[in-house]
Amino acid sequence: MAKGQGPLRTCVVTGAAGFVGSHLCERLLSLEHTVVGVDNFFSGHPENLNPFAAHPRFFFHERSVTEPGLLPGLRAQHGALFAVFHLAAIVSVPYSLEHPAETFQVNTQATLRLLEEAEALGVRTFVFAGSAAEYGDRDRMPLSETDANEDTRWLSPYGESKYWATMAVASRRGNLCGVSLRCFNIYGPRQDPFSPYSGVISRFVDMAVAQRPLTIFGDGLQTRDFVYVTDVVDAYCLAGLRDEENEATRLSGVFNVGSGRATSIVDLARLICRLTQQPESITFGPERPGDIRHSRADIEAITRVLHWMPRIGLEDGLARTIQWMRGSG
Repeated sequence: MAKGQGPLRTCVVTGAAGFVGSHLCERLLSLEHTVVGVDNFFSGHPENLNPFAAHPRFFFHERSVTEPGLLPGLRAQHGALFAVFHLAAIVSVPYSLEHPAETFQVNTQATLRLLEEAEALGVRTFVFAGSAAEYGDRDRMPLSETDANEDTRWLSPYGESKYWATMAVASRRGNLCGVSLRCFNIYGPRQDPFSPYSGVISRFVDMAVAQRPLTIFGDGLQTRDFVYVTDVVDAYCLAGLRDEENEATRLSGVFNVGSGRATSIVDLARLICRLTQQPESITFGPERPGDIRHSRADIEAITRVLHWMPRIGLEDGLARTIQWMRGSG
């Protein structure tokens, strides 16, 4: 078991069948914790559970996070819950623009209810999947945790709904520690290139492996901060599995999770073409509504407080993702 990640506990992971959620479940099981997974397959995939579905310490419930009494019901079946990792959400910016009320119901209201249930049940840690979209349209880079506030000009209901949930989680003090991890652009194996919820890397890799032109929306000069999925899982574990007996290690707050580096979309496309040994074939389409122009994380806080640093560089992470894509095709 990793140092500083506490004794063996029962952990709830919402969004367990999702891209990041499935990796987190797998890691928690490898650390010998018991994992209670929750997913309604709105955007998650059952096959993501296959690597660990038969594990004796994994228990799955096909449920929605919008259901009242979700956590009390899980506690009644599985005993005391130490940590809740809340990753389930509506994660598509375009979908949120078309369904704002549903987005706030799932991303904000359900989170507030789960927080109340967790506190009432004596859960020790609640870790929330925040988002870089909470920063809205900001020109100054890199983005630090204080750059999102009530005056932010959000570009989508997705970003705003995540912000208000983050504020509720991070304000928890006392018995329940609330941590929001504002993840930037996550990529890696199991990210479905055919889903409307997927990131640009999974789509580009799929196009390149299939020898199709890579399509960029906009001029390609927009920048993103890409972080590999196993690095993100490291951050979740550091935030959620700290030793409860040592008050000095307990924390609440908001932390950016990114590489701290900006990469333009056109440079990303060229790199993927090179790594897949494909001719550089790039096409351009209209800019998508709700997309931010630039994004780069200031990761000083998470490095200082949780001693977290990204370990997988972009070229290495892309090579791993390409290898997985070719193997899963």
